[in-house]
Amino acid sequence: MHAASKQSGFRARMMAALLPGAMLLANPVLAQDSNADAARNFGVRATVLDISLSPSGTKIAYIAAGPEHSEVINVIDLAGDAKIVSVLKNTEKIGDFAWCEWATDMRLICQVAGMGKGTDGLLVPFDRLFAINADGTEAKMLSQRDSFRALGFNQNGGDIVAFDVTDSQGEVLMTRNYVPESDINTRLANSKSGLGVDLVDVTTGRTRTREAADDGALRYVADERGQVRIKVRALYDGTGNLTGEYVYLYRTPGSTSWKKFEKLTVDGTPISGFTPIAVDSARNVAYGFITKGGYDAVVEVLLDGSEAGKVVMARSDVDVDALIRIGRKRRVVGATYATEKREIAYFDPELQKLAAGLAKALPDTPLINIVGASSDERRILLIASSDTQPGMVYLFDKDKRSLEPLLPVRAELAEKAMGPMKPVTYPAADGTQIPAYLTLPPGSDGKNLPAVVLPHGGPAARDEWGFDWLVQYFTARGYAVLQPNYRGSAGYGEAWYGRNGFKAWDVAIGDVNDAGRWLMKEGIARPDQLAIVGWSYGGYAALQSQVLDPALFKAVVAIAPVVDLGFLADDARGYTNARLVQEYIGEGPHIEAGSPRRHAAKFAAPVALFHGTRDLNVDVRHARAMEKALKGAGKPVVYREYEDLQHGLEDTTARVDMLTTIGAFLDEHLGRGG
Repeated sequence: MHAASKQSGFRARMMAALLPGAMLLANPVLAQDSNADAARNFGVRATVLDISLSPSGTKIAYIAAGPEHSEVINVIDLAGDAKIVSVLKNTEKIGDFAWCEWATDMRLICQVAGMGKGTDGLLVPFDRLFAINADGTEAKMLSQRDSFRALGFNQNGGDIVAFDVTDSQGEVLMTRNYVPESDINTRLANSKSGLGVDLVDVTTGRTRTREAADDGALRYVADERGQVRIKVRALYDGTGNLTGEYVYLYRTPGSTSWKKFEKLTVDGTPISGFTPIAVDSARNVAYGFITKGGYDAVVEVLLDGSEAGKVVMARSDVDVDALIRIGRKRRVVGATYATEKREIAYFDPELQKLAAGLAKALPDTPLINIVGASSDERRILLIASSDTQPGMVYLFDKDKRSLEPLLPVRAELAEKAMGPMKPVTYPAADGTQIPAYLTLPPGSDGKNLPAVVLPHGGPAARDEWGFDWLVQYFTARGYAVLQPNYRGSAGYGEAWYGRNGFKAWDVAIGDVNDAGRWLMKEGIARPDQLAIVGWSYGGYAALQSQVLDPALFKAVVAIAPVVDLGFLADDARGYTNARLVQEYIGEGPHIEAGSPRRHAAKFAAPVALFHGTRDLNVDVRHARAMEKALKGAGKPVVYREYEDLQHGLEDTTARVDMLTTIGAFLDEHLGRGG
C-alpha cells in the first residue's frame, strides 16, 4: 500500500483520536505495498521448485516456475561457463514437472505428476518417469508404457529405489507398476500385476527384473548397495478398500526370502507399529519410527532375524518426524523435529559441525537444508532460509572450505524486507496454552493493526517457523498474522492430536477463535479489522469459526475449503481409501454441527471462496455448495474458480488473481480503503 493506503490509514487514526473517549495513537505510519504490488510479488511461484547436484558435483539441474502454470528444467555447468541453460519446458496444465535427479553426469531422471479425469468424472492422480540428456535430447520413458490392451489405468509411474547400484554407468533401481493386459488374439499380453522392482538402463530403457510384481506391494526399500531389503504391503478388505493396516517384511543379509516383522523389541521391550524407512547395510539395521510415550521416535532395528532395536532419538514434547538423508546412497545422517523452530540432530559429527558453522556464518541464523551431494560427498548443495529470507541455494566445497551462493529460491523477493515471525502461546478458553506464530509487518510496534488469523490445513499438520509466502503477503499489506497450532494439529504427540480436527472440530475451532480474541486482548488487532483466512482444513476452520461466533471475525477467506463433513465421505467413494476416510470423519451429531454449509444462515461476515476444479484433496463441489448456501441465505459471498488447477493452485496467474481478490475483499470489508 503506497500513498492511498497510507492516507486512508492515517485518516482513520486521526478520526479515532478525535472521537469522545478515544486514545491518541502514536503508531508510526508503516510503509505498505499496494495490493497490486503485493499480489504480483508474492503470487509468483518459486524460482527454484526442485534442485539436484550431479554425481561429480559440477552440474546442477533445477526446475523453475515459468509464466502461468509452466515449469522449465534448467542446467548449470559449474565447470564450464556456469550459464543457465533451459533444456525442457512444460506448459501442460494437468501435469507438472515434480522433480529431477541426476542418473549420471550426462543424464537426468525426471518425474511428471498430474491429475487425470475418468469417464465417470472421478479424478485420477498419475505420475511418469522419463530420462533425458542434460542438453534436452534423447528423451526416454522409464515407466511401464501404457497399452491399449491394459485392463486398467496405470497411475503409478514408479520411484527410484537406488542409484549407482552396478558398475555400469546409468543403471538405476526403480519400482515399476504393472497392469495386466487382455490376451485376446495375442500371446504377448502382459500378465504381471502390481508393483515390482526393475534394474533400468536410463539410456536404452532396457530392464531386468529384480523383484517380481506384487499386487499388494506399496513400497520397497534398498540399502546403499542396491539390495532390496524391505517391502511394505497394504491390506485390503473384501470390497477392495484399504484397511489402514500394513505388513512390513525384511530380508536378512544375503537372503532372498522375506521375513515378517513380528517379534520386535526396542530396548528390551516388545513393540508393535514399527514403520521402517531406510536401511544401513554396513550396520545391518533398519531406521524407522515407533510411538514412544505418545510421541513419534526414531529407532534402529537389527535385520539379523532377532529384530532387536534401540531408540535413536526421542523427545517428550514433540514428535521426531523425519530422517535426514544425504548423497547418492541416501545415507541416514540425522533426524529432525520442530519445537518453536525446526531442529536437526546429526548422527554424523562432521555434518553437525558444518551445519552449526553455516548457521552462524549466514545472515538471520537460517535453517540449513541439505538438498544434494556429489558421489563422494565432498560437494554439498544446500538451501539456507529463515522467516525473513525466502532462501538461497549454496554450494559448499569441503576441500576448498568455500561456500558459493548460486540461486535465490524466490528471485522476486530476494531484496524485499519481510515481517519477522515470533513463536508465541495464547490461552484457550479452558486455559490450555496454544502454540502459535505471530508475524508483524516490518517496522511495526505490533499495536492496533489490521490482523489475520491463519489456521493451517490438514488438520494433521502444523505450522512452523520459516518463510511463508501467504503470511508475508499479508504483512506486506500491513497485517499482523497469527498462525495457531490448534489442538488436532500433528507434531505435538497423540494427546494434542486427540480425536482429530473433524471429530473434535469444536475443540480445534474453539482454539482458532481464541487466537482472534487473544490478538484483540493484547492490543495487536483492531476489533473492527480482524479477519480469518485459511486453506483446505484452514478454510474449513475459517468458515466454521462463523458457526461458533459470527461476530468475532469481520471477513472470512476460505481457499479450497471443506464445507460439509458428509461430503468428504461421499467424495471418497470410488477410491480405495473410502473406508479410511469414513473412519477418520466418523459418524454422529458432529457431522451436522460441524458442517458450515448447513449453517449459512448464522454467518455475519462476508465470505470469499477460491477453488480449483481438479482438486482431489477437497472436491470443488465444496466451494460451489458453500457459495450456493450463502447466496440462498442472503449472505455476501465472492467466489473465484480456477479451471484444471489442483489443491495447491500451483499457477502464477491464478495466485496473483487470488491475492489481488483477497486484498480488495479485505480492504472493502475491513474499511481499509484499498
